[in-house]
Order: sequence, then structure tokens, then C-alpha cells
Amino acid sequence: MKIAVDCRMSGKSGIGTFLDGILPYLLATDNEFLLLGADSRYFSKKNVSCIPCPVNAFSLSETFFFPKKISSEINRCDIYFSPYCNVPSGIKIPVYTTIHDIVFLDIKGLSGKAGTFARKMFYKRAVKKSRAVFTVSQFSRERIIEKLSCKKPIFVVYNGIPSYLQNISKVPQEQKDASIIFIGNIKKHKGLGCLLDAHLLMLKSGEFTGKESPRLLIVGARDNFRTQDSSIEKKIALIDSLYPSSIEFTGFVENERLKQLLAKARVLVQPSLYEGFGIPPLQALLCGTHAVISDIPVFKEIYKDFPVSYFRTGDSSDLYEKLRKEWLSKEEVGPVPDIYSYKKTAQLVLRGLAQFN
Repeated sequence: MKIAVDCRMSGKSGIGTFLDGILPYLLATDNEFLLLGADSRYFSKKNVSCIPCPVNAFSLSETFFFPKKISSEINRCDIYFSPYCNVPSGIKIPVYTTIHDIVFLDIKGLSGKAGTFARKMFYKRAVKKSRAVFTVSQFSRERIIEKLSCKKPIFVVYNGIPSYLQNISKVPQEQKDASIIFIGNIKKHKGLGCLLDAHLLMLKSGEFTGKESPRLLIVGARDNFRTQDSSIEKKIALIDSLYPSSIEFTGFVENERLKQLLAKARVLVQPSLYEGFGIPPLQALLCGTHAVISDIPVFKEIYKDFPVSYFRTGDSSDLYEKLRKEWLSKEEVGPVPDIYSYKKTAQLVLRGLAQFN
């Protein structure tokens, strides 16, 4: 079987992490592959051919005017697989897409009416053109069926553990930094406002001072927060004025640096209102760091067998109580189940591709 794979998002966060996680395991099989827009690291593999693609994903050129020279090469394959929900025009072979979540349809206000409508059209187009769809949780599968009226088969393949989290040197609890780590962006479904309120409650309690005074480590650049959500910026400014240096923005960090920050942090908080999967808690647990997460349905699904602490979604007081408990805990993080891996994900993807071919 010859499989064309869209690799244009390789090296980027989110979709790129999913793609780069499964691709080595896909290429290790006896299948042949045509990689669309892949970088040079794959050129030497015997079962791989690569084709450059200057066309951006989700562009008008991709949707309506995709180069015939490239689509002709793709159509010599047996299957076209996309790690996301974009499908170039002119593809005549069976198409399989991946819809990780439909947060823009489920959470109002993340995008304007035009942006929401455009995203819905891309989702629906992907479903229409796909022989089957992949997604990363049962929760997302149910939302896709309901919101997109999807009648096509939907395979749940889950996310896995990024390769950089292998061979971790864990930091004992007594040697951890006095830091709470948050990994995410400022879109309102990430729940950062709730975490800021809980952080302020910890500071105001007066229970933690000196070296034990909690520092909130936000993985990202502060400029993004200034330009995207004024309410978040106001909360940060208030905390800064009352407790200087209690919030730190890391800016962009490479994977190895992120691993170090996760290992040294005392607690990771994932206060999301909505996720398709939500990988930071898994990253933290693997690094030996306690995780406090919201009790949204997808987290109950993904982390039901994991040593996490749940708090009531959106309730900053409850988050404060759970955060305080984990902050004071001297226990090491319990065993992390070996459930999610990109090797397993790749096997499930291949099984889904083969089922209808």
C-alpha cells in the first residue's frame, strides 16, 4: 500500500506534534510513502519519496487551485492521509482526515461569526471527502458526530508521549522549585483566568512565604496575553502590583528546556474548560510532577487511571484547595500507566487506513 501523507505541519506545535510522533512508526512498516512538504531528514529512506509543496494549508490555493502536478503525484498513491482536516483539491484517491477537536464550534466567542463559519465548512468538507475520520478521544468523537452530523466511521487513536520526554531525570519532591506551571494559550477555553484567581488566593493566604512563596510559571510570551485577552492582562497586572515577581513568562522554550521546567515544578495546573485530549498533564506526570486538572469530561476519559487531582471546572476556590494540597504533598507522583504512545497511535491509524482498502 502506498500512502501519501501531508507533512506541511511537521515541526509545529499541536498538529505537528501529532504528525511527528506517529510518522517514524508509519515509515517503519512495509508500506510505501509519499511525503508532501516533508523536510530532508526522510529523504534517505528506501520506502519514502518526498515532494515539495509551497501551498499553505487552508489557503484558497489549496482548496480550489491546488497544483495539478502535485495532485497527480498524490493520485498515484492508494491513500491520502492528513493529520488535520484540510484536503487539497484534485485528490481522487481515498482520503482520510484527522479532526482533533471542534472547540471553535462548541465554545462561543473563540472566533467571530465569519471565522466560526469558515472552520465549520472546513470540518464539513473534510467529513464529506473522507472515507473515514480519525480523532484523539471518545469525547471528540461524540462531538464530531453531534455537531457535524458525521455518518462516516470515526476511529479514536489518542495522542502519545513525545520522544523528548523519554529518559527523564526526575527531581525529588523536596528538591522541587516553588513553581506552578501552566502550558497553554490565552484562549478562554484554557481557563487561565481561573488559575490566576486561585494563585492570588494562595498568595493572599500568607501561608507560603519566603522560599515557599508560589511562583506561577506561564510557558509562553507575555506579548500574546497583552494583545489577546484584556481581562487576563488585568488579573496579571493586579497580581504583579500586589506580589511582584510571582508570575513569570518563559517566552518560547525548546523541548529540552520544557522538560526541565516540568521536572522542577511542584505542580502543573491544567484548568481547561474544553480540550480534545490535553497532553500537558501527561507530560508533567512523566516528569514526576503533580497535576491538578479540571473535571471536564475529556480529562475524566483520558486521565481516569492516572494519579491526578481533579477540581471543579471554573471554580477558583476549589482549585485553590486542590492546589494547596498538592503543593504541600511530600509524596512522589504515583505510577503512570503505560497507555498512550505514538507507536500505538500509528498502529491504530494504519489499521484504520487498511480497513477500507
